[in-house]
Amino acid sequence: MTMNLSSSRRGKRTRRSAMAEINVTPLVDVMLVLLIIFMVTVTLPAVGVPVELPESRAVPVEETPDQITISIDRAGVIYIEDAAVPAGGLPAALEVLDRGGEPPLIVLRGDRSLDYGRVMAVMGELGRAGFTSISLVTDGSVSAP
Repeated sequence: MTMNLSSSRRGKRTRRSAMAEINVTPLVDVMLVLLIIFMVTVTLPAVGVPVELPESRAVPVEETPDQITISIDRAGVIYIEDAAVPAGGLPAALEVLDRGGEPPLIVLRGDRSLDYGRVMAVMGELGRAGFTSISLVTDGSVSAP
């Protein structure tokens, strides 16, 4: 048995050339997962207190990281973020809030079935405690009142 080896292959080693293409499939997979996570977290409500907001055609206010959300539900219970404030305990709860220099933006969410006086009483306590920047949150409406 004889082997016929060509002389050109015997002495030279074959080199593989570098691949010039980038595999983008893992990058696309990661970006799609990040997009899905972003879409899910954006649609979640910022505060877990269920409040039926009144309607308005006001321009939306941008959220800031240091804002404090105060909600008043249908029964008139006041919540700071997700924690319920005991009856008559709003002034003490406002004193505990960390101000860190200038007072933070207060976002007030009041249920549409509340008495106007109840919302104004909470706003009065906020003003008395030194919180001067208060935004009232409403749902968007398509028709003018």
